[in-house]
Amino acid sequence: MPKFTNFTFRLKNNYILLFFLFCSGLGLAQNFSINGSIKDAKNGETIIGATILIKETGKGTNSNQYGFYSISAPKGKYTLVFSYIGFQTVEKTIELTKNTSINISFSEAETTLDEVEISTKAANQNVKSSQMSVVQLDMAEIKKIPAFMGEVDILKTIQLLPGIKNAGDGNTGFYVRGGGPDQNLILLDEANVYNASHLLGFFSVFNGDAIKNVNLYKGNMPAQYGGRLSSVLDISMKDGNNQNFQVEGGIGVIASRLTVQGPILKNKCSFIVSARRTYVDVVAKPWIEKSDFKGTSYFFYDLNAKINYNINDKNRLLFSSYFGRDKFVYSDVEGGFNTKIPWGNSIACLRWNHIYNSKLFSNLSTCYTGYNFSFGANQQDFEVIIKSGISDYNLKYDLSYFPNSRHSVKTGINYIFHVFVPTSVSAKQGSTTFGIGKDIKLYSHDAAIYISDDWEVTQKLKLNMGLRFGNFTQVGPFTRYKKNIFGQITDTVNYKSNEVVANYNGLEPRFSIRYSLNKTSSLKAAYCRNFQYIHLASISSVSLPTDVWMPCTEVIKPQEANQVALGYFRNFKDNLYETSVEVYYKTMKNQVEYKEGSQPSDNVFDNPDNAFTFGKGWAYGAEFFVKKNRGKFNGWIGYTLSWTWRQFADINYGKAFLAKYDRRHDVSVVLTYDHSKQWNFGLVWVYGSGNRGTLPNGFFLYEGSLSNDYGLRNSYQFIPYHRMDVNVSYSPDRAKRLEKKKQLLIEQYQAEGKDISNITVGKKWAKNFSNSFTLSLFNVYNRHNPYFIYLTRSGDFARGTLKVGARQVSLFPIIPSLTWNFKF
Repeated sequence: MPKFTNFTFRLKNNYILLFFLFCSGLGLAQNFSINGSIKDAKNGETIIGATILIKETGKGTNSNQYGFYSISAPKGKYTLVFSYIGFQTVEKTIELTKNTSINISFSEAETTLDEVEISTKAANQNVKSSQMSVVQLDMAEIKKIPAFMGEVDILKTIQLLPGIKNAGDGNTGFYVRGGGPDQNLILLDEANVYNASHLLGFFSVFNGDAIKNVNLYKGNMPAQYGGRLSSVLDISMKDGNNQNFQVEGGIGVIASRLTVQGPILKNKCSFIVSARRTYVDVVAKPWIEKSDFKGTSYFFYDLNAKINYNINDKNRLLFSSYFGRDKFVYSDVEGGFNTKIPWGNSIACLRWNHIYNSKLFSNLSTCYTGYNFSFGANQQDFEVIIKSGISDYNLKYDLSYFPNSRHSVKTGINYIFHVFVPTSVSAKQGSTTFGIGKDIKLYSHDAAIYISDDWEVTQKLKLNMGLRFGNFTQVGPFTRYKKNIFGQITDTVNYKSNEVVANYNGLEPRFSIRYSLNKTSSLKAAYCRNFQYIHLASISSVSLPTDVWMPCTEVIKPQEANQVALGYFRNFKDNLYETSVEVYYKTMKNQVEYKEGSQPSDNVFDNPDNAFTFGKGWAYGAEFFVKKNRGKFNGWIGYTLSWTWRQFADINYGKAFLAKYDRRHDVSVVLTYDHSKQWNFGLVWVYGSGNRGTLPNGFFLYEGSLSNDYGLRNSYQFIPYHRMDVNVSYSPDRAKRLEKKKQLLIEQYQAEGKDISNITVGKKWAKNFSNSFTLSLFNVYNRHNPYFIYLTRSGDFARGTLKVGARQVSLFPIIPSLTWNFKF
């Protein structure tokens, strides 16, 4: 039996035994449980993070990502309080004599502007939770923030939080506590997303109209997540309105979007379809055809779809899908040259929620993820095609067990079959096909088991303990090219299908503790270890679609990170203001970089991992956060002080160097002001110490040519980056206008002696119609932030007239945009 199969068999049996022993030890006390689901009465959407409190005991819990909750108490009479910000609080008095099921549908609260909350979590969740370094964002909050070209962007929003750094203008890659962009696990309805950007990083792939909730873990990630070192961005799509049909969308200067949702069977089955497309290719064509870029065309589109079917009170099926593509085309008719470059993600995920009993909830997921990049070019009868990509086939089973009010246990198994295509090259001329080596495909099994418990030891002390064990196996078919010290191939080793090439495993403990100082403040500490078995190899300093994903092999060892963090959390004025200070220290092993001078095209007749070098990294810093949660005027201020280091034996003479995105100071200010129900204002200001790069210290003559004499790696620091964006939104009060029109008609009918009972104003669908206009200004004071610097030379070195200059390239000046949003 293959090694991997033996491991899986042992893992399964040990897992089942461990789980039931653990659960039996927690459930000894004689308690009855109360469970159910929490939904929005208006559209049937499940509500994540609703608070359920037993008044008499002070014990509480929150609904999970599927809206399910469970809480236990001894026999007796209790008052249950169900609450969620922005909705009316519900109280239920029950006589608890047996396990009881209570489903709740929340109605929107009638609030004044002074009472509006911008947060969707419990008001003091930041203080009471055992977890730290966690941020939950709601799309209603995100949509108020100024956005580039009017396109609401989740990835740009999270970069405004402390500890998370952006990669600069024109890039959606983000860096969390010293980690790289490939060290962030991005999930859309539990499916992996490998390339989360459109337009070479200017926009993310997430259409805000289709998204319900965003959770970001930037430190001690829960045990159910794994495979990345730095963070988890867990994004949930809307389920679809199961009460009424609804249409919403928007038309902007660069893209338009449309979302349709509604019931297939009312209260039982719903759907949502959301589409978005740019029209840069159409709008810019008249100018492009008259420029040096004639023949160039670019656009992107994406499509989200989901079906939600409630089979009965205990079973629910959800099917989610995403398909997105960027397409770049260049055609030179006169020169006979054409190129097409498409790339994008394909995602499909089927999930089954099942409630075994009042204390045990399960979710079974099977997902497919595919990311593909293709470059095709032809001139006359010569054609070349380069492809790369990654495909995942994922099966995951999770159990949530609620033995009593003090424990919340999660456990599960996850298996992924990876297929990597680092580089595939084909070329032909006429009927002649050139031999450029076999298509390189790498196969691997990725399995994990986990268990965690959120344990309230006392009212002051709460622990979150987790343990994850992962196993990664690269299997054949595979050919290993052996090289000598001169880089020449001396031998090959061929592995058969499913034969083990390399095998790794690792234990990942996760631990956090919260100690409540009082009702408004707490101290927290956390430790976590993470292993990463797949890696992104990038030549460029920014994330590009040409970046190559690679698995662990004989040459590439698993990346490993260990992080410790301490935090102080304090709320003021009845949770009106929340504040926090967190400090962290993180070490990273087996970091992956291309060797100096390597190119992805070197993979022909070679293994891609032969082009890599390996090293270590470490990062440390402090994060400060202040947020206002209620009122007309709200928002947050974040500040990060940090250091990020790297060290590779084959880079920078083996000396440690500061990483490119080491940023000593990082500040973000996010403010929103709800002047009235019609007028809303937003402002963002960001400041960051300059990125780092490597520039020549001087020049020298070599064989008659002038060559650059480069300094140490990243020894040059760019000027600081700062920018301000603002927006203003106007929402016409259509209901008020219709009421005024109706009143005028009533007065007219009464004056003419007509029957006023038949007066109707507006069509049925139009009565629910609402719209808004948003004007945004990006880079208000026209700051020229550096994108890159290049050197210019003029004169002659031999004659002593050589002049060298450095020129900065900036991407964006001040950019206005106008977006019309509608909903009915």
